[in-house]
Amino acid sequence: MLSKERNERLTRVGKGTPLGELLRRYWYPVAFAHELDDWPVKKVRLLGEDLVLYRDGSGNLGLLHELCPHRRASLVYGAVEEVGIRCGYHGWLFDHTGRCLEQPAEPKGSTFKERVTTTAYRVQELGGMLWAYLGPEPAPLLPRYDVFVMEGLRDVGHCLLPVNFMQIMENAVDPTHVEWLHGRYFRFLQERTGARAGRTFQGRHVKIAFDVFEHGIIKRRLLEGQSEEDDDWKVGHPLVFPYMMRVGGGGAHQMQIRVPVDDETTWFILYTCHDPGGIELPPHDDRLVTYEIPWLDEKGNHIVDYIEGQDIMAWVTQGRIADRTKEHLGKSDTGVALLRRLVFENIAKVERGEDPLGVIRDPAANVRIDLPCERNKFGAGDDFIVEWIEGGSSRYSPQKDEILALYRRAQEARRVGVGA
Repeated sequence: MLSKERNERLTRVGKGTPLGELLRRYWYPVAFAHELDDWPVKKVRLLGEDLVLYRDGSGNLGLLHELCPHRRASLVYGAVEEVGIRCGYHGWLFDHTGRCLEQPAEPKGSTFKERVTTTAYRVQELGGMLWAYLGPEPAPLLPRYDVFVMEGLRDVGHCLLPVNFMQIMENAVDPTHVEWLHGRYFRFLQERTGARAGRTFQGRHVKIAFDVFEHGIIKRRLLEGQSEEDDDWKVGHPLVFPYMMRVGGGGAHQMQIRVPVDDETTWFILYTCHDPGGIELPPHDDRLVTYEIPWLDEKGNHIVDYIEGQDIMAWVTQGRIADRTKEHLGKSDTGVALLRRLVFENIAKVERGEDPLGVIRDPAANVRIDLPCERNKFGAGDDFIVEWIEGGSSRYSPQKDEILALYRRAQEARRVGVGA
């Protein structure tokens, strides 16, 4: 268990808090790029700060403090200009660096605008998403992790959850929950309601292990019937410090992203790139196919008949911020303890003026970052991807049928190839 003070240190993400200052050393997705194609201004909230995101007529991306420094009206209702965004209240114009360019009602020749600025943050596009950096300069590079730059058919599920992001991240280093939450509990639902429970998640864990590496923590598992040469142990998959997890198998490459909106809210994103290999991909463009992940039914109960819905239930029912003073960790919680230690160690690094884990500044190391990730997950082969799609959030994707057809064509191509 943690003391109340340590729990606060582990979970509070606002500006000036120890964790908040650590988190401000990283880039975060704040919107999908196509949202600004549909409407050029969007309100966003990140790390407890209310901001306005926009793209002006020159193509500049801007991310400013939401409230105009003149009379504190919201810039979310501003007008995008060729350069900058103009407050709808009195017409003050700001560019993407936060400079005030015009104050129409001030006297001609006034230099007042030169003495007024607003908070401005960096924003870049990668993988069809817009990413923000709220930390000090010089800014690190936006990491080009493999999932965001590889070729494939993409779909992205997402939802806003009333929970601190650290509860979700602790789940990322908790391998044994899979056999119970997605295994035994799934079978219980199947017995009682007919829910689809796949075979993939029914293996018992023999042992688990965790290794810190340059981007976070590698999680490994050995299931009954496996050897240490199996992917789940030999390769594993990583928690990408401090707020993502790379998973996949069978040609599906997924980054699970847990954006800390504020202390009690997380934007949960499942960014998946599908490329089973061996066949030509169907025509596709760069505009992401996105869909909302439903997690509550019409009665307000959790939807638990799919994998991520079960996870969301476990995260949210701990409370908006889990009370870790009342928990009882066992030996199976080694990964959770390691993650907390890593957070505290990297808070200390930032307090010493050092870069924390995973910050990238060398362009040569950022062309494409291929993260270690098992391919033959749970030893299930081609069965894994079908169970994952039909038993997971992808069931809600508008591309579900197209994606399943893609994998089935690849499976048939492999079958024919083996028989030739």
